[in-house]
Amino acid sequence: MSFSPFHRLCTLRVLPARLPRLPSQFTMSTVASTHNPEFKKRSVVSNFIFNFDTPDGRPKVALFRRSGQVSTYQHHLAPISGSIEKDDATPLAAAWREINEETTLTPASLALMRHGKSYTFSDPSIRREWTIYPFGWRLLSSGPGDQAATSKIKIDWEHESWDWYDPLAVEDSEAFGGVPRLNESLRRVWFEKDLGGEAAKMLSDGLDKLANDFTSGARQMAGDALAILMAVIRALPAQATPEQWWTNVRFAAWHIWKNGRESMGAAIMSALLTALSEIERAVVSTPAGFESRTQRCVDILTKQMDYRNESASLVAQNLMTLVESAFAPANDLQTCRELSILTLSESSTIYQALDSLISSSCSSSRLQNLTLDIRILESRPLFEGVSLASKLTQSAKDSKSDQHGDQTRKKSHKITVYTDASAALASQGVHLVLIGADRVSSNGSVSNKTGTLPAVLSARYVTSTANPPAKIIVLTESDKIAPSLPANNGDKDKPENHVIESSDPFFVTRTWESTASSDRIRASARTLVSTSTSLARADAGVDRSQVVGMSVNVQVQNISFEWCPPDLIDGYITEKGQWTVQDIAQHSAKLGAEEARVFGDL
Repeated sequence: MSFSPFHRLCTLRVLPARLPRLPSQFTMSTVASTHNPEFKKRSVVSNFIFNFDTPDGRPKVALFRRSGQVSTYQHHLAPISGSIEKDDATPLAAAWREINEETTLTPASLALMRHGKSYTFSDPSIRREWTIYPFGWRLLSSGPGDQAATSKIKIDWEHESWDWYDPLAVEDSEAFGGVPRLNESLRRVWFEKDLGGEAAKMLSDGLDKLANDFTSGARQMAGDALAILMAVIRALPAQATPEQWWTNVRFAAWHIWKNGRESMGAAIMSALLTALSEIERAVVSTPAGFESRTQRCVDILTKQMDYRNESASLVAQNLMTLVESAFAPANDLQTCRELSILTLSESSTIYQALDSLISSSCSSSRLQNLTLDIRILESRPLFEGVSLASKLTQSAKDSKSDQHGDQTRKKSHKITVYTDASAALASQGVHLVLIGADRVSSNGSVSNKTGTLPAVLSARYVTSTANPPAKIIVLTESDKIAPSLPANNGDKDKPENHVIESSDPFFVTRTWESTASSDRIRASARTLVSTSTSLARADAGVDRSQVVGMSVNVQVQNISFEWCPPDLIDGYITEKGQWTVQDIAQHSAKLGAEEARVFGDL
């Protein structure tokens, strides 16, 4: 993308007061943070609202002129900003609160586009140390030139006017008239300022791909993340200095981690950190020309992607070692034993592990007389378990026959698909519950597809007393372990300190409204959907008296992942062997230190 820079795009809606002169310490050469302990510390959100449906097709950013009634930076241009209060659960929650208070915008007319990396600076003129949390937002509209979308912005007393600006024209200068570090905050959500048109488009398209991928698991998405970084590096402008090039590479990686699919962020971040550390050693520390530097990065990223494809095989081998030691029949070829396994969803790691078990049971290994009873929950609303069952069925058909003397016989493996609601029935008598992991916290808690916890609890507490309790085993590559996080409410290991993802309720309601449902269910679904939509419209400012059914708060939830605590887990099998919670904690701490080192100074 290429945009011609210009400052003003239309006449101000309200005439501004005369702009006071910025103090000299606001210039870029002297705004470095001093972290003076005598300064009052404030954490604030900075919300940049973008409009992409403009008449000329070029994106614009809304900047608001602060009124004379605010306590700081009166009559200067700024995004929608405000302090993060003690009762704000997260900076994002504070961002939404400030947006609604100062513009009346709601989720019905605004969508989060990008997180920006937070940073800190000091302003000696008012003895403040600011920590800024930038956010980029997309104004929702019906098409180019949609004035109705623009009219939804209604400012309050904190601002005297607002207007649209070309984001590439925003600068930290006295002439532009913005609050301190306005451009620095903006560039953290509008990476087009630093990366250039082609590289920025590669990154933006890649983020959209990750954000809208609801079928791939964490391992595949981490591989996609490496491919996106490779495309960005290939497209970076050649005229950048090596130092600026390295900053741009790290900034691009940070955005891939935070703004792609953050619920899969542990695997994505780990893959990116590994690649960046190798790039740093092989490229940054050894100066080279632009083309040579780019090619070496491509080679490193290609190698990392190849390794990721091998890691699932190592997990599968380590599972087979566990099964051989705990469940393999004696070396009597007349003796057969059945191993019952319960799983859900469609983890590529679990598929490869089960596929390996099927193949091994049809070979000359110690597992040759082991028959498998594989039970799979269907995993609504996308029914990934159905796909897993289909692939395993084909694997069983393709497996070689057992050899016993001159006789050849087929293995009689069983594959059964259960509804999610029958998890307790499916768990009866199982020996193993295999669960994947999209994220593992530093205390060993595992985030996996919703439905995991009922399956685990059923197998642990509902299994027939005639059998020993089922073993709950997590199959995961080590790069799905998340780094240690800053504490919220005093406990950094709590799962609620990790991102929680809710998917579009449409994936749930479309099943109700399908032709396979009865007329009664389809009619009921339409009532629920229309009522929940009306509530959203009411929240956006529609007259609630005109909306039917407002006495009931109707919602349809589609929570994608849930946490399984470590005290319900018997073991973690990784590509590096069987790990304990202590191993996970040590790996998490190492990742946290590396993340701070690589991204800390951005």
